[in-house]
Amino acid sequence: MSEFEPVSEEALWTLIRWDDDGLVPAIVQDVNTGEVLMLAYMNETSLRRTLETGETWFWSRSRQQLWHKGATSGNIQRVERIFVDCDGDTLLVQVVPAGPACHTGHRTCFYRHLAE
Repeated sequence: MSEFEPVSEEALWTLIRWDDDGLVPAIVQDVNTGEVLMLAYMNETSLRRTLETGETWFWSRSRQQLWHKGATSGNIQRVERIFVDCDGDTLLVQVVPAGPACHTGHRTCFYRHLAE
């Protein structure tokens, strides 16, 4: 068994298990460094836009609207690969970021850690 199992875009849609709100969590990772940049949510529309444009699109749960990462900041994320996990309930989106992922200006949204 190989480490990775490529699937077609058509098969991707059958693998994803959307939650009751029609969302799936998407972990965004820098493809070059492996650093986790952010966690956001995708719905069917945002995933389709991501696949069509090659840049990340998400669903904002707080604003209840679609958003294109970097539309206002210029910090877009160019998609290299999308993985779906074994249960189909989480996506891993590997990207080449054009700047910080976090709205605070930090490279990653995970810039705080529990003190030792």
